Amino acid sequence: MPLKPEEDDLGPSKSELKREMTERQKLAEVLSKLSSDALKSVPLEENIRDAIAQTQKIKTFEALRRHKQYLGKLMRALDAEEIAAIEKRLEIIEGPGKVETAKLHQLEALRDRLIANDAALTQLIERFPDLDVQNVRTLIRNARKEKELNKPPKAYREIFQLLRSLDT
Repeated sequence: MPLKPEEDDLGPSKSELKREMTERQKLAEVLSKLSSDALKSVPLEENIRDAIAQTQKIKTFEALRRHKQYLGKLMRALDAEEIAAIEKRLEIIEGPGKVETAKLHQLEALRDRLIANDAALTQLIERFPDLDVQNVRTLIRNARKEKELNKPPKAYREIFQLLRSLDT
């Protein structure tokens, strides 16, 4: 049965509109957590920038929830190109921090592997032949003792600093 002309293109569904609204509200929340200098570099209309800056002044939960909905409403007025420009600028702002955090997480995981498994030390020695092996073994042994005896993690931290200095 052929469709009537008015049924051909009804536009986005209600669910699609709601998803888009939620995404824009989340984008506004991310923007509200930026510093004032970083927020100034984001291509936004002045009224939206002011509303986002006010978010940090709101303390009560319910007021904050209503304000976030308001931000979502303001963000819905922006077209797809403006949203893309905002997201691109946000990637530039957050990018270096995310890379550094990921690197630190990798170093922490390597430290935990070194303490848990001697094979990890062998791999580290293969990657860094100039490594002071005796010092690293001592640090690992001390870290294991600290963990057993519930002592402060001095050697544990020293291993992390050593790995960080290797710039892995």
